[in-house]
Amino acid sequence: MIYLAVLAFGVALGLPIAVIAASTAQGKATSTALEGIARQPEAAPRIQVAMIIGLALIESLVIYSLLIFFLLMGKLPDVTPAEGEKVSPLEKIMQAAPSEESHDH
Repeated sequence: MIYLAVLAFGVALGLPIAVIAASTAQGKATSTALEGIARQPEAAPRIQVAMIIGLALIESLVIYSLLIFFLLMGKLPDVTPAEGEKVSPLEKIMQAAPSEESHDH
């Protein structure tokens, strides 16, 4: 049970933490590159290429986090009510919706 709780927290918090860290890193990288270009305009092409490569590597980490998010989300168990438990009308609609779509094909 603890495993599932940790897995749920990892799925729910892992991607947002990765996105926040990556956006902060991208902001710092861009800011530093623009400061460098302002100080030495003749080095702008070299600084820009290095900045773009760095931004691509930072963004690839977020894409890997997204991939892990989807993989871990598939490991979470389905939560279905036990016998005798009340099911809200919204849950009934959500459970019925996929089955209706599958009959249309």
